[in-house]
Amino acid sequence: MHDNLHLTPADPFPADLSVIPDEKLQVLDSQVQRQLDREIVDDGETDPETEFRHYELDEEFDERGKP
Repeated sequence: MHDNLHLTPADPFPADLSVIPDEKLQVLDSQVQRQLDREIVDDGETDPETEFRHYELDEEFDERGKP
């Protein structure tokens, strides 16, 4: 069952994070983080796709934080 609190590996993920407004990017990051937490609790490890999405989001936040 899909909910808006988690972004499963099967859910669509934007190809270009740079075009997403800050507020929506923060929501997306929260969804991915919740999914990571869920995978660790349920499976004891994270899905590679969720890990990749988490990395991509971190990179985008780093880019936006540069002067």
